[in-house]
Amino acid sequence: MASGQVMDKVVSESIVISAPAADIFELLATPAKHKDFDGSATVKGMLSGPDRLFLGAKFGMSMKMGVPYRITNEVIEFEDGKSIAWRHIGKHEWRYSLEALEPGVTRVTEYFDYTRSRSPLMLELMRAPKRNRVAIETTLKNLKSYFENK
Repeated sequence: MASGQVMDKVVSESIVISAPAADIFELLATPAKHKDFDGSATVKGMLSGPDRLFLGAKFGMSMKMGVPYRITNEVIEFEDGKSIAWRHIGKHEWRYSLEALEPGVTRVTEYFDYTRSRSPLMLELMRAPKRNRVAIETTLKNLKSYFENK
């Protein structure tokens, strides 16, 4: 796991995975599979949306953080095989960037960006940046395991 950062309301971590960027991106672009690698233990399943995400796509997820809830996300960044990001009504964002280091080897960086959040102080009081760092680390380890332990 690469050393992560918290800079100006952005939490990020990176990991190197022995898999092609295109394969990793395909998993990230498939919301029905998000629960398979989610490190936060809050994603319970997909409720609505396309099979494969695209710029502007909206997708609803069943979540649970103490109590069950539903959230609708919108894809705000999409560069096939390289980056994908979404946000919900709170305006904080989740982003994945993929960098092919060599054939079949990819650096994946996940970001939690609350720069544009409607309630950054509330997120900080709830310790969301710290909790999300732990969740990101676990998510990246889960992605690595998904591709390397088949």
